[in-house]
Amino acid sequence: MILGAAKRCFARHGYTGTTTKSVAAAAAISEALLFKHFPSKAALYAEILSDECEADPALMELLEREPSTAALVELIRGMVEHFLEVADGPDQEEAQRLRLMATSHLDDGEFARLLYAKIEKLIGAVFVTSLERAVASGDARPFSGDPLNLFWFAHHTVMMAALTRLPATPCLAYGRAGDLERQLCEFLLRGIGLNDAAIASHLGRDQAADAGKPAIAESA
Repeated sequence: MILGAAKRCFARHGYTGTTTKSVAAAAAISEALLFKHFPSKAALYAEILSDECEADPALMELLEREPSTAALVELIRGMVEHFLEVADGPDQEEAQRLRLMATSHLDDGEFARLLYAKIEKLIGAVFVTSLERAVASGDARPFSGDPLNLFWFAHHTVMMAALTRLPATPCLAYGRAGDLERQLCEFLLRGIGLNDAAIASHLGRDQAADAGKPAIAESA
């Protein structure tokens, strides 16, 4: 009930224009009762974004696949497509979410921490297991340290690339826009340890097979 009311409020007034008081009123409950379930507006908004990710059939189909090199490549490619579409597409709500994520890092970090935790819970295990399978099959070099850090390095890189393209006049043009998606995917996959043969095989095959499919949503 609270989430349904919050979705209506955020859709109508945006993040800044929505208050916990207005959400409580829309849900016909007290603000004190709302706080028993969600300690802040950021927590409420992060929960809505998490629900939206879990309702995305393309993402759920990917997360239910057998962990493998192919699943790892598709996960990275979907993340790149999502962030580039946020920067270049007409969806102002998604662009506002990206701005909110960037602002959170410069403020108290609450929203960013909440969303990172939800992303890790949703995607982290699939990424790590797929990377382990890629190493075992000879498609990737063995890694040292926490393998989940490799996911975050990839996530932060592509999020920053999207932020540079968010203003009406991009901060960076990155040369030919048509090459950017492929270039970013290759850069990230090499960074997490995949070899060139695996990248050429899986990235090329996936792009040909999935041409025209909508990008996998992975908010912020």
